[in-house]
Amino acid sequence: MNIRIETPAEAGSPDEAGCHPIFRKAPSTVEFNKLRKRLVRATRQAIDDYGMARPGERWLVALSGGKDSYGLLAVLLDLKWRGLLPVDLLACNLDQGQPNFPKHLLPEFLAANGVAHRIEYQDTYSIVTDKLPESATYCSLCSRLRRGHLYRIAREEGCSALVLGHHREDVLETFFMNLFHGGRLAAMPPKLVNDEGDVAVLRPLAFCAEADLARFAEALVFPIIPCDLCGSQDGLQRNAMKAMLDDIEQRMPGRKDTMIRALANARPSHLLDRKLFDFAGLAPTLSGSRAD
Repeated sequence: MNIRIETPAEAGSPDEAGCHPIFRKAPSTVEFNKLRKRLVRATRQAIDDYGMARPGERWLVALSGGKDSYGLLAVLLDLKWRGLLPVDLLACNLDQGQPNFPKHLLPEFLAANGVAHRIEYQDTYSIVTDKLPESATYCSLCSRLRRGHLYRIAREEGCSALVLGHHREDVLETFFMNLFHGGRLAAMPPKLVNDEGDVAVLRPLAFCAEADLARFAEALVFPIIPCDLCGSQDGLQRNAMKAMLDDIEQRMPGRKDTMIRALANARPSHLLDRKLFDFAGLAPTLSGSRAD
């Protein structure tokens, strides 16, 4: 069963308070205003730095019901309201058939806030539980199945991009998982194109701190849906990376931001990858002799 709802053209426009309806419950405190501006600024930086937005395009915004995807949607709507994001947005939730999934929450929330959206049901949960033993972690296979359906929906809706809510910590955790367990230097890129070459994958929250998104979601009273409805949690490796990064940040505040900057400041000549730099062809240049 698929449910597709497009709001009228005027829906989702700024309300009389001078903001998008999703911000109607926002606190009027200095602390929240600073938080909101920080998230908007970081998101805009990622969009600009990586050339994500082209005027007239349409983005499919994946909405799981967690704090990160709610934050992504709210910040993108805020940017659009400010005239800083010249694309159309379509929120999309893929109901994957997890036990006790509250089907009413997201459609009611999106409709109440005038957000154009599509809700689709695909029972990938049964596929995952059929293929994996009960002791296994479902997250990896579940994610791959979900991504395939989201690519399909993006094509059906005429969207050029699938937009995901991965944040700064997600990027860093993936980098260290690849470093410690994969033997490669790789993270989550803010922008890539799928294997078929027809849908871009965007991560505008790549510079946003997870703690900021948690405070943002709490302040705006988003109806959070827990990520463990199926009884499975992400793997121990990622949890270990998260704990390591949190410990580093506690001991040396500001290191997470430094690490994110480092990922955007690679120097191939100072690494060991011969495919990125011609070490064999590197030789000193003799410009003359020097008297001893």
